[in-house]
Amino acid sequence: MIAQEPAPERDHSRLLVVDRGSEAFSDIHFFDLPKVLRPGDLLVVNNTRVIPARLFGRKQSGGRVEILALGKPDSAEENPAIRSCLVKSSKRPKEGSLLFFDSGLVGEVQEVLEGGLVEIRFRGGRPLEHFLEEKGHMPLPPYIKREEGNGKAGLDRERYQTIFSEFSGAVAAPTAGLHFTRGLLGKLRAAGIALTALTLHVGYGTFRPVRARDIRKHNLGEEFYRIEPETVEAIRRTKEAGGRLIAVGTTVVRALETAARADGSIRAGEGKTELLITPGFSFRVVDGLVTNFHLPKSSLLFLVCAFAGQDLVKRAYRVAVEKGYRFFSYGDAMAIL
Repeated sequence: MIAQEPAPERDHSRLLVVDRGSEAFSDIHFFDLPKVLRPGDLLVVNNTRVIPARLFGRKQSGGRVEILALGKPDSAEENPAIRSCLVKSSKRPKEGSLLFFDSGLVGEVQEVLEGGLVEIRFRGGRPLEHFLEEKGHMPLPPYIKREEGNGKAGLDRERYQTIFSEFSGAVAAPTAGLHFTRGLLGKLRAAGIALTALTLHVGYGTFRPVRARDIRKHNLGEEFYRIEPETVEAIRRTKEAGGRLIAVGTTVVRALETAARADGSIRAGEGKTELLITPGFSFRVVDGLVTNFHLPKSSLLFLVCAFAGQDLVKRAYRVAVEKGYRFFSYGDAMAIL
């Protein structure tokens, strides 16, 4: 049931509507979203842009290697040519060994870190970002199977990026936003439903497997977020008018709840969040959630269960399985209202 490709058209994904009050389910399509929202509601989307940070190359030994370059340096003091990377190869590269990629890009392994990470220094005569934009592949999750040269790179470059993508910095897509189209935005506006955006650069930590027996001890890692004053103002107007704030994706929930004050108002500005939302969390600002179906034992699923209740979420997943929904990043969606 894991979707290997997106729906032929973005908003033709299916949408399971979960009513938290009545605990009822509705099986519709994503283009029907305006019908289940109310005039005066506000959708908040994530406008991060995914870096095509996946590269295929060769080791000195001649063996194939695949890397995923994680994030940009946080400060001017850090060397932009040195990156932490996830490395996939038959044998883990050793410190001091070289990796060779297209267009003259060479990586030297500086240090082998914990958790499958390797620190690599890149050289090639120009910034690494230029190589990634030119030759990089989209960092699809490992359950989406792609082989080098399979002809789907163009599809992934378009469809693993939301129509809202503007600010580069994510190593994974905010997948709830993948279902929106320009036409759907017009229908939402015509129905009296507004839209605003914030930025949260999705990091590897969001998808890191949870190994702690007590989920509250899981470490998400920091992710950069920015909330502009106009977004704060849109939220304030919506709340004062009695409208609902609908977060498009778990990343939006985490950014908003990080910036929320005790009275539910939002602070504009930027910062880093490692907020882990688990059952028992007290939501201050989010009234509804549009989200994809997530992997078991993931921090994303903890957040959804915290918002809707574990029993209701499990029932929703059973319904989705029975009705043949497509799962995970390229799959279908649910709206929890």
